[in-house]
Parts: sequence; structure tokens; C-alpha cells
Amino acid sequence: MEKEIGKITHIFEKIDVAILELADTLKVGDNIHILGSTTDFEQVVDSIQIEHKNINSAKKGEIVGIKLSDKAKVGDKIFLK
Repeated sequence: MEKEIGKITHIFEKIDVAILELADTLKVGDNIHILGSTTDFEQVVDSIQIEHKNINSAKKGEIVGIKLSDKAKVGDKIFLK
């Protein structure tokens, strides 16, 4: 059962980084599912950043950046596998 934990609010396409607004906790090593109207892929979170600093986990309400393994769009939802 997947749990929605956030959404993409911005994409830096040249470096394949998504900015996420979290509705729940996200940790390095988590397996996530990114889903939108034309987006549907899974990946393992290998790094999370806040203000360009690497962190191991982020909490509800935080705005974080993660590296994407595929293309995504603003508004796509993030689910924890």
C-alpha cells in the first residue's frame, strides 16, 4: 500500500532535481513512486538536500530537493512504497 508523502513544486531540468513539499517523512534509502498525468516511475532516494546541505531525513512541512532518475513535472505526487 502506497502512502502519499508530498508533491513536486519545482523542477531543475538541467540537473534533474525536483523540489518537494513534504506531507510526511522522507529518508535517504526510501523507495518512492512518482506519479502524475504523464509520469509514472519508482526510484530509491539516494540524497536529500535542504538549502544545498545534505541531510538523511526530512519531516512533514519541509521543502527539500532530491535527484530524479527520470523526468517528472510540477504537481506530480510522491508516494512512499
